[in-house]
Amino acid sequence: MAYYHLGEMIHHQAEKYKGRTALKYLSSEGKWMQMSWEELSGKIMQTARAMAELQIEPEENVGIYSQNMAKYLITDFAAYANRAVMVPMYATASPSQVEYIVNDAKIRVLFVGEQFQYNNAYKVQQECPVLEKIIVLDRNVVLKPEDKSSIYFDDFIATGDNSESLALVNARLRHLHGGDLATIIYTSGTTGEPKGVMLTHDNYVQAFIIHDARLNQISDKDLSMCFLPLTHIFEKAWTYYCLHRGITVAVNRDPTKIQETLRQIRPTLMSNVPRFWEKVYDGIQQKIEKSSGILKWLFEDSVRAGRKHNLLYKNQGKRPPIGNTLKFFLYRQTIFFLIKRVVGIDKGNFFPVAGAPLSDKINEFMQSIDVHLIYGYGLSETTATVSCFPDTGFTIGTVGKVMPEVEVKIGPDNEILVKGRTVMKGYYNEPAETAAVFTEDGFFRTGDAGRLTDNNEIVLTDRIKDLYKTSNGKYIAPQMIETRMSEDRYIDQIAVIGDERKFVSALIVPNYELLKQYALEHQLPCETNEELVGNKAVHDYLFGRIELLQAQFTSYEKIKKITLLPQPFTLESGELTNTLKLRRKIILQHYADEIGKMYEE
Repeated sequence: MAYYHLGEMIHHQAEKYKGRTALKYLSSEGKWMQMSWEELSGKIMQTARAMAELQIEPEENVGIYSQNMAKYLITDFAAYANRAVMVPMYATASPSQVEYIVNDAKIRVLFVGEQFQYNNAYKVQQECPVLEKIIVLDRNVVLKPEDKSSIYFDDFIATGDNSESLALVNARLRHLHGGDLATIIYTSGTTGEPKGVMLTHDNYVQAFIIHDARLNQISDKDLSMCFLPLTHIFEKAWTYYCLHRGITVAVNRDPTKIQETLRQIRPTLMSNVPRFWEKVYDGIQQKIEKSSGILKWLFEDSVRAGRKHNLLYKNQGKRPPIGNTLKFFLYRQTIFFLIKRVVGIDKGNFFPVAGAPLSDKINEFMQSIDVHLIYGYGLSETTATVSCFPDTGFTIGTVGKVMPEVEVKIGPDNEILVKGRTVMKGYYNEPAETAAVFTEDGFFRTGDAGRLTDNNEIVLTDRIKDLYKTSNGKYIAPQMIETRMSEDRYIDQIAVIGDERKFVSALIVPNYELLKQYALEHQLPCETNEELVGNKAVHDYLFGRIELLQAQFTSYEKIKKITLLPQPFTLESGELTNTLKLRRKIILQHYADEIGKMYEE
């Protein structure tokens, strides 16, 4: 298979696929539109010429602050054609977060998505002289009356329609180099200011090479849903990989409408975080629990048959018994099909999952009902994937086998160390941080603790910085406990407490809707969330469920006390990162009183 610099990749694909569909996207009227490879190539070149006309130079940092759109991808590849560097920002980022990145990366030109991003960007522009130009992707955005410098994307791309800009872009295309910086992706900043991860075109191309070697069940007949933010390395690298493979990409613009979008598009592929599959699992479990008699038995029997067929035989490279094969075929055409049809994944090939720990129970259940999850592990600094499940021969309880041409070893404190051509160039403007994160022999320190199996699979234990040490000297892995507790459908969010404490406790955001149903059935007061979570009977019911979940924990790992919260952890409060990870330091500050009460004698 041929491999190309990102600046030329789409144009080579256009020569191969011509009028075939490259992208699907929603119009402003809510209708799904198609863009061919030839059309995509043409729009990228038109945008690249406009960038050249705006005097965007090679190696210049260009910002994009938007939700997923077709124009987002066009902007990315147009910048690469000019050898410029793309700096993505989360669509949910606050003005202060945008300002930090704009100043750090010296961003002169910023592409923005909708009204929210434009309003914030314009505010930043008033206080940040380095930001000169805002280009608005969505034509429906209302510009400020006093704003005389911003321009709509459609008007912007018309500015490059001249021979000089065309010649300049063509010249730059002839000087593309794999060592060119492609992106600077700022980390979520769970433990301080975000750092800009520098990834080159060689990093991305190497990611393509190792995925081609691992994912032999993929083809250009697939259809991938682009759902996670393109700011996130997982989605960015995956979407680029799909385009490299000639796969049609459907761009989901509004994350809150993903269930509707899935049923409309019915993709064969979609990268996602465990949270999505936790919600799917909870929904299916509710349906099973509400069933009765023969229907409930059929549900449970189908899962048993699917587990035997997919995990005990097929995954082990063995032929299932004829009886199990026939039963599995029957359930796949009926129960499994109906479950997947409701979600919109009935045409699924496989679904990459990463970004946070996935419960073994949920992973096994989804594999059993014939939803093939490819669970993996990676970081921004490693151009996403370090390890992932192969098509068969994977082991539940691991995050998959180390990728081809990637070297992993376990360092002091069980830290996972990684070396390979997908590892970043370094942190932008942070030479000391860059030096500190590499070992003397060139391995990247991931900050994650784990171990390697005899089959070169990675078993994650926890983030080293997140490990708690109780006042009794015992080490606690909070993510492991949180992942186990999240299997319960009554628990929506959980933050485990225990550092320098006598025992483990937890702040819990319950599933208010389900908990209110329980309260109503038992005639308990629940008019408000405060009334609901303050009820002792409700508290005791949920704690009883927790006791069952932690039956296999050691005594010092077990949660001894819980506090139910009347409101969830949110991005706006600073308690979650843009990738929905807990900001433990902020949570400890915000809920200091509630935590203190759990440790009163």
